Amino acid sequence: MLEVGQAALVRIGDLEIRAREGLVLASGRALTLSVREFDLLVALARNAGRIVSRDELYALVWGGDLRRGDRSCDVYVHKLRAKLEDALPGMRFIHTHVGFGYRLDPAPSHPFHNAATGP
Repeated sequence: MLEVGQAALVRIGDLEIRAREGLVLASGRALTLSVREFDLLVALARNAGRIVSRDELYALVWGGDLRRGDRSCDVYVHKLRAKLEDALPGMRFIHTHVGFGYRLDPAPSHPFHNAATGP
């Protein structure tokens, strides 16, 4: 688990992260996150706007070295991304940079991602 630094409260768009309380609010509503998802969000938030490598995220959240073929980081990013996008539709918070890592930077979703499927 991550240690809480000086920033006890981080706001990124409509997302509020209260690290000391282990609480994340989306437009004022509490999100239910696992410990790993919360730690992952805190790690990305502390590096908001910067691409964070999978190796670095793994070290920050799991506390060790990422083993070859381990997809834990990707799985938890996917889960966290889905929860954030469900809580704040029309926004994309976590961006994938293939071959580099992930970046937390709120932006409106591309209209293609928001289109309803079916007739």
